[in-house]
Amino acid sequence: MSEMTSQAMPRPADHPDAPTGKVAVLLVNLGTPDAPEKGAVKRYLREFLSDRRVVEIPPLVWQPILRGIILNTRPKKSAHAYAQVWGQDGSPLAAITARQAKALQARMGAGVTVDWAMRYGNPSIASKVAALKEAGHDRILFAPLYPQYSGATTATAVDALGAALAEMRWQPAIRTLPPYHDAPAYIAALKADLSRQISALPQVPEVLLLSFHGMPERTLHLGDPYHCHCRKTARLLAEALAADFPQMRVDTTFQSRFGKAKWLEPATDTTIEAEAKAGVRSMAVAMPGFSADCLETLEEIALQGRDTFLAAGGESYAALTCLNDTEAGMDMLEALVRRELAGWV
Repeated sequence: MSEMTSQAMPRPADHPDAPTGKVAVLLVNLGTPDAPEKGAVKRYLREFLSDRRVVEIPPLVWQPILRGIILNTRPKKSAHAYAQVWGQDGSPLAAITARQAKALQARMGAGVTVDWAMRYGNPSIASKVAALKEAGHDRILFAPLYPQYSGATTATAVDALGAALAEMRWQPAIRTLPPYHDAPAYIAALKADLSRQISALPQVPEVLLLSFHGMPERTLHLGDPYHCHCRKTARLLAEALAADFPQMRVDTTFQSRFGKAKWLEPATDTTIEAEAKAGVRSMAVAMPGFSADCLETLEEIALQGRDTFLAAGGESYAALTCLNDTEAGMDMLEALVRRELAGWV
């Protein structure tokens, strides 16, 4: 019997480099236009409102409405709203998500690469997944930054990930960040950050509204857990805040209604007006379902909400900022990411 050697076969000279062995985290948020201009907003809305997860109306019915009416009327109004919150770094949502990725990268160190993407607009999920794999990241934690699960947010982000993977011959291994609506780290971060902001106000508000993004009511009856997740977050957060602010009433509302269908209630805008008319003179609004400030928090709640409250007789109104890249927010994000990377890192 001939003696076998254990020497490895040398790599052929024309064999391409195929880096492997790296781990990445891809933070994902909803998306934003590339500019606060009608054309950019129209492109963004076309992509967003054409998603079957977002608008669950048969395309034969919906697309004529979208292309014939909405995309010819809404972009100008939305562009004006975006212009009011656009910063030197561009879209607030994109700028804050980029800062979150940078801060998390500093915390995770060189052993993990942290990047970010948007479900709609740029940078796209497909482009980022392809770039990470090309650079040797064969294990990726896909992290949609939605505390409460919804088909229109978490699920459609994972759909886009699946579509990107479908185009790849050599796919990376994937883990996805689960919803964290009741995670102790999330509730603790919200308590710490909101307590800091409330304590800095001239007075503790009589009412704190916890405003979550709305969804059509039918999604609840179809089995979407979003409403239940929001309600549990609100209950846990109200309990956490009660000891420090016993006189402050905490209520839950839903914002950003669109179209004529019945949406989850109570609605934030009508509640703000009703509370002021009922004699509430000081109010704060927090948006715990948003991981980063965006059009819906900075324009709809901070600007429109203030105008509504003051016009109805209120006197003191505060729109509290989201967790963003605050110390409390990053402590939470690091804890969640490290939990999901167990075994990889």
